[in-house]
Amino acid sequence: MDTPTVLCIDDLPQVLELRKATLESHGYCVKTALSGHTAMKMLEETPVAAVLLEYKLEGMDAEAVACHIKQRFPKLPIILVSAHSEMPERILWLVDEYVMKSEMPERLVPIIERATHPYGLALISNEQRQRRGAAA
Repeated sequence: MDTPTVLCIDDLPQVLELRKATLESHGYCVKTALSGHTAMKMLEETPVAAVLLEYKLEGMDAEAVACHIKQRFPKLPIILVSAHSEMPERILWLVDEYVMKSEMPERLVPIIERATHPYGLALISNEQRQRRGAAA
């Protein structure tokens, strides 16, 4: 079986290197992008199994990136990462999962495992729907 590829998007190179090292240690192939624009180009050229998207980005913000990804690649799982404990509802509807940085990598790795599994997107989407229903 092929090694799943994860695209990590963050505007801080040191954060990307840390995430890359962490995910590679768990057997993933990792591509990195320092901006939303770079990520969009990469997605057109390189198939990936999941996207790990930082909420705070310079230039093209995470909501715009997630919206573009879902329009072009509707089944591609997006995992939003942030230090903030609360996110605007509009971005939570665009992404498949949300992970706080304080929960990483303990929670992140199992989420990526589910996202890159053939039936993983359905599992993540159901969890996300349940969490949204509890918050309403």
